[in-house]
Amino acid sequence: MNNNITLLADPSHNGIQLPNQNNRHQRPHAHPDTRHAIELVQAQEVIPEPTEQPSRPPGLILHCGANVVSREEVYETQTPPNTSTWFPMPHHHLIEEVENQLWHGGFHIRSRTFALSHEGARLFCLIEVYKSGYEHEDYTWVIGVRNSHDQSLSAGMVAGNRVCICDNLCFSGLHKIQRKHTRYAQRDLRPLIQGTIGKLENNLSSLDKRIAHYKEKSVTDLRAHDIILRGVDEGAITNSQIPEVLGQWRKPKHKVFEERTVFSLWNAFTDVTSKNNLNTQVTRGEHLQRLFDKKYPLALAS
Repeated sequence: MNNNITLLADPSHNGIQLPNQNNRHQRPHAHPDTRHAIELVQAQEVIPEPTEQPSRPPGLILHCGANVVSREEVYETQTPPNTSTWFPMPHHHLIEEVENQLWHGGFHIRSRTFALSHEGARLFCLIEVYKSGYEHEDYTWVIGVRNSHDQSLSAGMVAGNRVCICDNLCFSGLHKIQRKHTRYAQRDLRPLIQGTIGKLENNLSSLDKRIAHYKEKSVTDLRAHDIILRGVDEGAITNSQIPEVLGQWRKPKHKVFEERTVFSLWNAFTDVTSKNNLNTQVTRGEHLQRLFDKKYPLALAS
């Protein structure tokens, strides 16, 4: 691989750096059935190169054996051959498609974190995004992307948020894409992602309204204790996590969460669930959002 990439800053691409067309990445050899999918994104692909060694961000909890890696390492991952019933998708194809659709949807990419496990067979990626006029001081929007080359996971993405002061992540199931690795998965992925990104702004706007409502709504200890117990019933936490959530509610790590609000209670949950791996975070986050929507439905009011 040629590591001497000349990057061009193009204001028309919202600050995203594009590779010099005269010095493009040398891709790993693609199998015949995947070349077309790769060619679809080459004309507008976004491939910024990290300038420092990747490190695990505080809010990123990975599967056992997973490692945070550079973008180059993701591109070097070989895609296994197709079978008669299984057509694996290159990791970089999914990432590029998501990034390009985010750009076309008017989103800016603040940061990316890539992780691989099982000898490169499974990809997990976090993309922190924002949109002009929708930036927040205390939390950010996050897109989660996953893929596999061992038939363990369908290619997909999910939206959520990260609270800046504590790096708590919560994927609340606002919108997900699941697509099995079948013959037409790569053909269908572009319109699926395009449709999801088109809805993403409205979904994230609903998230903003929830958080604003949570900050305004007070909670008594009695009410908080009841919701924490009901979190087990809803599948948002496990029995063994009750003491941790209670501890974060009663004595939060950060002073800002000492206010007795729904937002503080929410962060007591996410401080604990952020210790789970990404797949579990997505599931727990969906259940947590369902619980809070039941208890505080006005959070969805316009």
